[in-house]
Amino acid sequence: MEMVQHYPAVKRPANPICSVCIANYNGVALLADCLDSVIAQQGNFSVEIIVHDDASTDDSLTLLRERYPQIEVLASAKNIGFCISNNRMAAHARGEYILLLNNDAALDPGALATLLQAAREQKPAGILTLPQYDWSSNALVDRGCLLDPFYNPVPNINAERRDVAMVIGACLWIPRNLWDELGGFPAWFESVAEDLYLCCRARLAGYPVQVTVASYYRHQQGLSFGGNRAGEAGLQTTYRRRRLSERNKTFVLGICSPSALVWLLMPMHLLALSVEGITLSLLRWDLRLWREVYANVWISLWRQRRLLHEARARVRASRRVSTNHYLRSFTALPRKLVMLLRYGLPKVR
Repeated sequence: MEMVQHYPAVKRPANPICSVCIANYNGVALLADCLDSVIAQQGNFSVEIIVHDDASTDDSLTLLRERYPQIEVLASAKNIGFCISNNRMAAHARGEYILLLNNDAALDPGALATLLQAAREQKPAGILTLPQYDWSSNALVDRGCLLDPFYNPVPNINAERRDVAMVIGACLWIPRNLWDELGGFPAWFESVAEDLYLCCRARLAGYPVQVTVASYYRHQQGLSFGGNRAGEAGLQTTYRRRRLSERNKTFVLGICSPSALVWLLMPMHLLALSVEGITLSLLRWDLRLWREVYANVWISLWRQRRLLHEARARVRASRRVSTNHYLRSFTALPRKLVMLLRYGLPKVR
């Protein structure tokens, strides 16, 4: 049985409007900026803060218990990944709304008030995020994301566009009852693309996925998990992130794509992925890249075929929108082609 040590908050709010849930693993250097930004929020409403520590080996627990007694802490005895960490916090939360916040992100002082106001205006209440800015450069990263045909996120930078295909899990606001209805994150995803899955499920069920006009959050991209950085040195990633990303995006494509499209998209996607994997592995002379990232997609599809079939059946049963409506937040241009032309071949470490 998995053991979770519970450290209650000294003064846990009686009826919080929002539960801010922060998954942490070895984030002692990041937590203070994140937590202080939540504690400094403006607005006349009650907020509880929950941190799930995923068996950190640094001083995260010491920092949380000694410096932040007002924060609820769930400490896992073993590392179980981002999906289960957030599922545990959501099950523990008592707020009307949940905000999933990365430990490498920090909120603008008016962020929660902005999200709460936007949530009250949504009909029906769905998923929200804030505009995301890079921590070091203060450059706009995205206002939520669109998707290309193969479920690669495409940053939205249009200030006039509120409806998007997905929002990044670094700052994801959702009503607790909707989280329960959708079933949270699939534990078998481990980490990466769980936000993609949740947003696609929500939109198929008729719930909006939107970005606010006002406020923002700052994000130290890639620090909490590794990789996911594009800059002067090119696109930086890791074997683990790439493995989970390619596998889980393929899972979402198979689970959420309408029947009229899945039989067209999946063969095209797998063919393109295989060509990409063979080409990169040969150019890099890196058999590990093929084995861990690209061959793993085929192997995982076979091993998880029963779970994928069951998940697709649930999505089809809850679907309430047309294919055309679902595709409104997709864009035709493949994201990987754009990134290749801009940054060259990705650097995997």
